Amino acid sequence: MEKFDKDKFPESTPPGLVPNERLDTGSRKNHGDLDSQPKGSYFSESSISTDDISLKEIVLKVQELSGFLLSKWSTILIAGLLGGILGFIYTYSQKPAYKAELSFALEEEKSGGMGGALGIASQFGFDLGGGGGGAFAGDNLFQLMKSRSMVEKVLLSTVTIEGKNQTLAEFYISFNKLREGWKGKAELDDILYLPNADRSKFTLKQDSVLGQFYRTIISGPLTVDKLDKKSSIILVRFISENELFAKYFTEKLAKEVSDFYVDTKTKKSVQNLKILQHQTDSVRRALYSALGGMASSIDANPNVNPARQKLLVPSQTRQVDVEANTVILGELVKNLEISKVSLRRETPLIQIIDTPILPLPQEKMSKRNGIIFTGLAFGIVSIIYLLLARFLKEIL
Repeated sequence: MEKFDKDKFPESTPPGLVPNERLDTGSRKNHGDLDSQPKGSYFSESSISTDDISLKEIVLKVQELSGFLLSKWSTILIAGLLGGILGFIYTYSQKPAYKAELSFALEEEKSGGMGGALGIASQFGFDLGGGGGGAFAGDNLFQLMKSRSMVEKVLLSTVTIEGKNQTLAEFYISFNKLREGWKGKAELDDILYLPNADRSKFTLKQDSVLGQFYRTIISGPLTVDKLDKKSSIILVRFISENELFAKYFTEKLAKEVSDFYVDTKTKKSVQNLKILQHQTDSVRRALYSALGGMASSIDANPNVNPARQKLLVPSQTRQVDVEANTVILGELVKNLEISKVSLRRETPLIQIIDTPILPLPQEKMSKRNGIIFTGLAFGIVSIIYLLLARFLKEIL
């Protein structure tokens, strides 16, 4: 008879003494009073456990990836060395770029009279108008300096280089060796930009080439901005592979914009001044003519018979003209002088502060920086490539 083993068969437990932890979900629903733990404790312990597992997995994953990258150190090193070599070759063969900078300050005659009231109103957020600047206030002046009209005027301006008068456009074509690339293209062979040429008679190809020059210049070489945010000084910067072109272009651009700006700001005053000058000259000629006519009338009848007053009419008529023209001329001369003073006050002052002086500073990456930057870039790219390849391999 087989011996009874109590270890295989644990002692039975009375139904009423079943431990709480052996109750299933249904038991917990039916015997909610037996659950002595507070609500939410089970879930908070599970959350903590999940967070611990996630953090542990992250640490292990980082260690795994670090080990993987260390095992590929030779590949990363070779990529970095290759990048450094390419960076050295690039900086060694790179042509130097010359930077020309010109700074100027713009000063306009501020409005008087209401100026103080406008300033007080602006402090309370009211804009009553009357501010200076007009169409060229703020960033509009920067856009004017980068406009196609201004850039083309500069390119068609005449400069003297090595004793030869030529336009900047022709000089640009020359040092960039563009004509060598135009060989075999019949439509480009006869393109010339001669000094003092009539812009309105340019062909379609000439306009097209000038437009391409303009787009190239404003896409990077030419920048116009304030010297700093709080300053009113404007800085013009131009970068070119030719030192003389960078200097001449910057100086010519400042002159063209300055002339255009002054002409535009004083256009109305100049027109009024011309009208007043024309009227003054006309009245002066009429006055001189009346004086001559009155003298002629008196000479024609030096001793007039008092009984014949009709002979005095021509000289008296001329005298009336003289007196009227004298009064009119006096008023016109006064208004003319006032207009001249007003024009001088309204003419903005553009003061050049710094101009480009030869030799110009060069803009070129040093060989050391080229080796470091390109080496680091290639190393980082190789690391990203290795990690991406590993990730795709695990997924697939």
